[in-house]
Amino acid sequence: MAVGLHTTNLVIPLLKLLMGNSTAGLATIAALWVQLHTADPGAAGTTAVSVGDATRKQITFSTPGANVLSLSAAPSVWTDAATSETITHISVWSLITAGVVYFTVVLTASQPWVATNTFTLNTLTFTLTPVMA
Repeated sequence: MAVGLHTTNLVIPLLKLLMGNSTAGLATIAALWVQLHTADPGAAGTTAVSVGDATRKQITFSTPGANVLSLSAAPSVWTDAATSETITHISVWSLITAGVVYFTVVLTASQPWVATNTFTLNTLTFTLTPVMA
């Protein structure tokens, strides 16, 4: 699977909602959680999960503006337990454990991560284009 919006968990429910289906299967999203990966997370979002710190961290977006969502809260920080790996992707989830994956992202630049280092997600911008003015 290429990175992007998850068809079953996000795209189809949004399209159903646009068509007036009140049972589209997409509830209000109360929180979002990020997980680190060392390769493409795949359709289930479970491939190549970082062994340094597999804990999902909560993220908060600012109010949308000009078709863009950006992180608004303090950055999420992961601490490596004792491994050496390269973080290449993240997945965004509905819950801290279990839940559904909404989308996956490839990092602009891979990040080497070794024991005692921390990984900080400072920015995550989500843009929908093209949009009619």
